[in-house]
Amino acid sequence: MTLREFLHAQGVPEEEIAAAEEQGADAVQLLAIDRILIPGEQRYTRAELVEQVGFDLDEARRYWRALGFPDTADDDRVFTDSDVEALRTLKALIDQGVVDPEVALQLARVFGQSLSRMADSQMATLRARVEEPLRNAGASEQELAESVTAVTAAILPTIEGFVTYLWRRHVAAAAQRQLFIGAESGHETATVGFADMVGFTAISQQFDEHELAATVDRFENIAYDTVAEHGGRVVKMIGDEVMFVTDDPASGALIAMTLAEVYGDDENLPDVRVGLATGPVLPREGDYFGPAVNRASRIVNIAYAGSAVVSDEVHEALEGDDRFGWKPLRPRRLKGIGWTPMWVLARPGEGSSRTGLPAEVARRMRSRRERRQAKEDEEES
Repeated sequence: MTLREFLHAQGVPEEEIAAAEEQGADAVQLLAIDRILIPGEQRYTRAELVEQVGFDLDEARRYWRALGFPDTADDDRVFTDSDVEALRTLKALIDQGVVDPEVALQLARVFGQSLSRMADSQMATLRARVEEPLRNAGASEQELAESVTAVTAAILPTIEGFVTYLWRRHVAAAAQRQLFIGAESGHETATVGFADMVGFTAISQQFDEHELAATVDRFENIAYDTVAEHGGRVVKMIGDEVMFVTDDPASGALIAMTLAEVYGDDENLPDVRVGLATGPVLPREGDYFGPAVNRASRIVNIAYAGSAVVSDEVHEALEGDDRFGWKPLRPRRLKGIGWTPMWVLARPGEGSSRTGLPAEVARRMRSRRERRQAKEDEEES
């Protein structure tokens, strides 16, 4: 079946098909993919959409933007019955008191951001695995468009089912974490880490786009594997940096050490430096905020290549754990935080406090820190 035949079968008007053909094969392909993913006639303007749903225009615009979609012209007929049904579902959740409007807006942003990234990744993969090989083999633009459209239609049900399964799995895992937090303390604490690729800016100037993409992909793959292996969760990738969280300091410390070691052993990647802190956090829209996040993000900036540096709170929590060794660092004044004792985390015997630093010295360092903090508190009061 040609794309024209497919579009006719989907009920697309002849004038719309002809207009796409005038723009070229890519436009016809986009029209076909659009109808595969969002079936139905584009019959509503923005005003007609909100009238069908029951939102006012400004309210609907806020949710539409939060989902990650640009504004449309007032007279553009771009909305389908699927759009009406989706916004009706959102409005029903608000009307029934399941969520209030601001929470609904937050959820819309989280869903929109996450699914937008996933969609970009899927389309990039589709082009790399389907379109580029065909193009290299000399396929025509028409053949390319028809092949990509056919593959999209074939895999859509599978991907749709997998996304639903994955969402359910993640909700179940999040529910377990929330129940554990509620049972233990009634508030949320976490161990937060940042791992930063050293010298990435200079390296990126030397690589072509394919080498740079391969480097970033390998960096991300190692990060995801290592963090998950030790019970953590990747919060986000920020170019040459990964942010992760764990529910306890020990898991965070294992991740921090392992990241430093694995990247250090990889001949195709530069070393990383890792900062780790533990304390109260505020989860919001899939991200984390709070003192522990601020401290970890400051610590990573003073760590040296190939090292994992942790806050004093992490050291206190794990001091008796035989899996870890420690080397004290001179307290540093961190921006927005103040004087902060820190420790280099290592495997036992690698210049650690257990083999080279007497316990009395460690206690004196902690005592000095407590006296300094008490003095600062007195001056502030």
